[in-house]
Amino acid sequence: MQNSCDLLITDAKVVVPKVGMIETNIMIEGGRVKGFQHSLNNIQTSKKINAQGKYVLPGVIDPHVHYGVYTPVEEAAKSESRSAAIGGVTTMMRMLRLFASYHNIREHIDWGQTSHFVDYSIHASILKRDQIQDIQHLKKDYGIGSVKIYTNLDKDIGRILIDLEPGTHELMERPVNIDDKMISDIIREASTQGSLVLVHAEDPVVCSLLENENRKLIDPSKISKTGLKIWSKCRPPKSEAKVIYKTGKLARKFGSKLYFVHIGSRLALDSILKEREKGNSTIYVETCPHYLTHTEDFPQLLAKVVPPLRTKEDTQSMWSGLVNGVIDTVGSDHVANRLSIKLGGGDLWSTKAGFPGIATLLPVMLSKGVNEGRISLERVVEVTSYNAAKIFGLYPRKGTIERSADADLVIVDLNLVQKVTPEILQSHSDYSIYDGWDLQGWPIYTIVRGRVIVENGQVDENACGHGKFIHQAC
Repeated sequence: MQNSCDLLITDAKVVVPKVGMIETNIMIEGGRVKGFQHSLNNIQTSKKINAQGKYVLPGVIDPHVHYGVYTPVEEAAKSESRSAAIGGVTTMMRMLRLFASYHNIREHIDWGQTSHFVDYSIHASILKRDQIQDIQHLKKDYGIGSVKIYTNLDKDIGRILIDLEPGTHELMERPVNIDDKMISDIIREASTQGSLVLVHAEDPVVCSLLENENRKLIDPSKISKTGLKIWSKCRPPKSEAKVIYKTGKLARKFGSKLYFVHIGSRLALDSILKEREKGNSTIYVETCPHYLTHTEDFPQLLAKVVPPLRTKEDTQSMWSGLVNGVIDTVGSDHVANRLSIKLGGGDLWSTKAGFPGIATLLPVMLSKGVNEGRISLERVVEVTSYNAAKIFGLYPRKGTIERSADADLVIVDLNLVQKVTPEILQSHSDYSIYDGWDLQGWPIYTIVRGRVIVENGQVDENACGHGKFIHQAC
């Protein structure tokens, strides 16, 4: 029936990307948007949500999430997708790190099918030379059209924790050496297959030299409160710029698509703009919430991350880049570890890089962005959902609110103030760099393909397994 639906959202201010805000009612049927109705006359529905004049946004697509590293995927998918749903994320894109052939990826996908509250996709990290031949297989057989290069992994800093096999719990650190020839070969093969290359841009020679120098000069027990500033000096913006220039040159040579992850410095952003201007390649830029809210002056080592937090001027540059369209997306770079593991021996060098952030991505953008007048709600929708959908081949199924699109929606209350605590965020992680912050602007409903996953902070535990693996069309 034309006037029947499974779910009806009434009295909504719907923010449609590239269109604007529409005051209307949304009809949802079969997990998809059936249409908008200004009149409620004769509409038959199984379930109704009164939005009470609040804003309805496309569900957030977090393009940068790490899980399955500290707990196996069947556990991590459940805990971290629950946390994602709390934060209004309806699609999470996992940075998968295997040390074997990606022909073994099916097990990770199958385990995920029963464990996610929200939809998910995968970026494949190329850590070994023989994985380059898997790029074609990943795209053709699994719809994974994005691969990641850790350009920082070489020399004596070339070690990384890889993803656990299902059912295992012992952390697995492996040596990785990605030299210039391997970087070139990955970009060339990805370009041949039409795949997007995600680039972690840090030069290992620069970083290794500076880290070794500082280890010799500085007593680790005396740098707890100034450690992040020292960490930034060890991995400076010039190391990012060096790799951006190198990979940009390769992208022009091969006609590639590059996506620079977690950009947080003005120098890195300016370097990317220079590469864009040279043409013959497509270049996208991602920043993260922590580069918008924290600086190297933050006194706690729990905010150690790579690339490091930068200066106040750098955070201002990131906000400007989001507003003016230079930066395309915001990803959390979420790492699902616990504080006891994160802090290691309690000094700068043993503290691990990375921290949780998927549940606070949208609240930070609403609180520090929209409510503090830095960015419009329409632009937030673009950088947290629409652009990622377009870049990674999920649009028009994801990233928008229009007829036949997946009914991935988040209803937000811009006036709701909540203090950030681990209990609210519901991740495997037991801390946040936003612990104790009062953020204004939170999701009150998260809906994935027409199913209500979160209502007023309460997760429907029966929805575990509702999340589906999503193929990329890029």
